[in-house]
Amino acid sequence: MTPTPPLQAQLRDFPEQFARSARFSRGRPHAFTVSDDGRRVLFLRSVSGTDATLRLWLYETGAAAERPLTEPGITAYTADARARHVVVSFPGGTLAALDTRVPGAPRPLPGIREARAPRLAPDGERLAFVRDGAPHVVRWPGREGAVLCLIAPEGPDVAYGLPDVVTRGEIGREEGYWWAPDGSALLVARTDESAVARRWLGDPARPERPPRVLRYPAAGTANAVTSLHVVAADGSGVRAVALPERAGAGHPGAPWQAAEFTYLTAAGWDAHGPWASVQTRDQRSVRTLAIDPADGSACPLAEEHDPYWVALLPGAPVRTGAGVLVLPRVLADGTRGLAAGAATTPEGLQVREVLGVRGEEVVLRAGTDPTEVHVWSWTPGGAPVCLSGPGPGVYEGAVGGPTLVLDGLGPEGRTVRVTSEADSEADSEAAGAPRVARPRTAVLPSLEETPLVLPRPRHLRLGARALRGTLFLPSRHAPGTRLPVLLSPYGGYGLGLVVRARTWWAAVAQWFAEHGFAVLITDGRGTPGRGAPWEYAIHGDRLTAPLADQVDALRAAAEACPDLDLGRVGIRGWSYGGYLAAGAVLRHPETFHAAVAGAAPADRALYNTHWEERFLGDPAVLPEGYRASSLLDDAPRLRRPLLLVHGLADENVSAAHMLRLSAALLAAGRPHEVLPLPGAGHGVVGTPVAAALLRHEVRWLGRALGVRTRE
Repeated sequence: MTPTPPLQAQLRDFPEQFARSARFSRGRPHAFTVSDDGRRVLFLRSVSGTDATLRLWLYETGAAAERPLTEPGITAYTADARARHVVVSFPGGTLAALDTRVPGAPRPLPGIREARAPRLAPDGERLAFVRDGAPHVVRWPGREGAVLCLIAPEGPDVAYGLPDVVTRGEIGREEGYWWAPDGSALLVARTDESAVARRWLGDPARPERPPRVLRYPAAGTANAVTSLHVVAADGSGVRAVALPERAGAGHPGAPWQAAEFTYLTAAGWDAHGPWASVQTRDQRSVRTLAIDPADGSACPLAEEHDPYWVALLPGAPVRTGAGVLVLPRVLADGTRGLAAGAATTPEGLQVREVLGVRGEEVVLRAGTDPTEVHVWSWTPGGAPVCLSGPGPGVYEGAVGGPTLVLDGLGPEGRTVRVTSEADSEADSEAAGAPRVARPRTAVLPSLEETPLVLPRPRHLRLGARALRGTLFLPSRHAPGTRLPVLLSPYGGYGLGLVVRARTWWAAVAQWFAEHGFAVLITDGRGTPGRGAPWEYAIHGDRLTAPLADQVDALRAAAEACPDLDLGRVGIRGWSYGGYLAAGAVLRHPETFHAAVAGAAPADRALYNTHWEERFLGDPAVLPEGYRASSLLDDAPRLRRPLLLVHGLADENVSAAHMLRLSAALLAAGRPHEVLPLPGAGHGVVGTPVAAALLRHEVRWLGRALGVRTRE
């Protein structure tokens, strides 16, 4: 019996590995917390690259290795500023407490259930959590006092301390309350969703189950109403936050924002007091406010305006030790940079995130080329210094005191390093010796699976716009052999796929390539890392410019690699990538010959307010942008094979997008195929469906493009 060739075995087993590893994400250290003195690093990690259960780990600077603090099975954790007191969460919202200095298992917190968003005060003396829409506070175990409800919601559509779906998913604000540094009070957001439209999400595969009710504000409809309140941690008082120019009523306490400022995009409470950033409904203005905790009054610190939209930057605004406000700023050449007073980061350094401040030093993620993101140190008035590398990659990080965690994904995989000048308590305090800073570097093991099919990328700059692209060819390709082409883009706002790192999507692209395709991934206009004007090209029309870039990249790639067969071109994608794939065969059938469109938002008016109105405005005022960006009117133009895939439990891009597009195609007499995924959400991750879907796609595309795949 002939043994299975190694490549054939890799191709056979890769989909299951991809599914078991949840896209090669399990086993990765993540959710880092660095204590404010830099001595402790907390993080989550599962015990292997295929295990979904998490446990909490502690690394102490100067130690030989990290050590586990919990058994597997926790879902999240919160820590005080010194990373000494920790509370861990379990499924069902039960909690347990531990002290990182004391050996032993976490102690369950009795009487606490269904706790959401638990968060320890910086001093570690109190724990807050939200239950039934109300923030509660309890003293650290061993201290006196029962669970105290600080403020109760006024109705079933009101919640204190939790963000609404748009704030969490599109603005990126996960927090709904913020502790004062001394633990005496909290800044709490109140969210009223009573005016937000309802959607009912059922499971057609289980008709005996009742549908779930979702609050989902589609473009042009009412948003949640948010206000801010300063709440004493002992329950002694609540103060509403109001702008000086408007103190109207409408619900308990005065609104914190002027009428035109709809969104609470960020907030916090640092050594200089509480603050908040608010954004107008049209997203062209963002105002940052200082809040007086004594009376709830607010005064402007800064205001940013943009004729297109003010982009929100993770981690910003933030204040330095001296109180200097650090804000995102579009520089004269279009660079997305930072401003701190009169100082700005240099042109050409595209800032992606602020990780934190150390005194007057700002630690940030940025890059001079969109294919790489590094961690930098910038002191306003000076030149930024790159802290990550050497070598290419995409880096994330966490900072606390003199300690920096660098999580870098490069071409060969992931490396997580902890660099610190913090002294070890065991070396200093225990011995009674003076503290001495000793630079130390440690590696935290990442247990991610190594893909059975390793990417073999060829990085390209394509066409007149120097589009960044990556080409994957079969490892056994003989030059001169013609290859059908498969485009596999995302191509949308906020996410770039073309990076110099071993990503999961690069491994998937190589897997398709080994089946006989030349796979091309291209980041076109609208993707991050090339400045504000590059992103503004999608304003008013979500589809025309990104599609043109995919066509241009394809033609330029064929010039660079003549083996690409432009007579057989397919395209596949998910979410915005699925939208791009469906749009490609509808609008450019002369170029694209087959498409797999997964979770495609075909009707932009069905998507949510903050995301869609950023690019297209109010559909009642500017309907032409929504028509130009919709796929429904293009249905009669279909003459190529099209497979629509959608999870029927998708809360983000409703399955209604797929159903409406399919109905329009059917009405126009255009044959197409539909693959519904019962029970699947927006991401098909970590389930057997993920493996089966990969296999189905490669077979379907093989048939459509005349490729005899290896399965």
